[in-house]
Amino acid sequence: MRRLIVSTFASLDGIMQAPGGPEEDPTGGFTLGGWMFNYWDEAMDLSASGFDGKDRELVLGRRTYEIFEAYWPYQPDDDPTARTLNAARKYVASRTLTTLHWHNSTLLSGDVVSAIIALKTQPGPDLQIIGSGNLIQTLQSAFLIDEYNVWTFPVVLGRGKRLFGETAKPLALRLVRSQVSTTGVVMSTYVPVGDIQPGLIASDEPSEQELARRKKMANEMR
Repeated sequence: MRRLIVSTFASLDGIMQAPGGPEEDPTGGFTLGGWMFNYWDEAMDLSASGFDGKDRELVLGRRTYEIFEAYWPYQPDDDPTARTLNAARKYVASRTLTTLHWHNSTLLSGDVVSAIIALKTQPGPDLQIIGSGNLIQTLQSAFLIDEYNVWTFPVVLGRGKRLFGETAKPLALRLVRSQVSTTGVVMSTYVPVGDIQPGLIASDEPSEQELARRKKMANEMR
């Protein structure tokens, strides 16, 4: 079974909306588009984290597809990212689109979770999600994502679309790779390892003060 891999840019407070520019996605009155610009480092390897889709097939949500469709086909032929993205096979999750104009693009029909399960069982290269926040949240809650590449930028945005929202399912992750750019961007790769296993750091013998605190909290939660 082929893997489903996520790659995304995120702020320190988990916002992934419009990292590339002010006009990328201003929905919801978001005015901080382009927030990653001043932290770019030429040594940051997009391909290593799947952001160029090299040797993979793309799975995109509707908004990210429309952003990419309006940009990448019009970039110079000598742009390596444009070459790989334009050539890659692309699957698009959308309830509203009926026609796709970007080369080698296919609409996913019916329930997106079922469609992704079917794609994962087919032969072929790994599947790569770039951006596509709503789609990530849907597939995360169905436990279909096999790897997360998250580049965390040293900015706090305070509002915007989050990588993990209220529908996210609790999940333990293991860090398998991490690197820090010269500008402070933390580039991390995680894989799911199952359920969260809660533990207790404090002493097994709570103090009377601690017992009183717990009782107070229980009363406040009623």
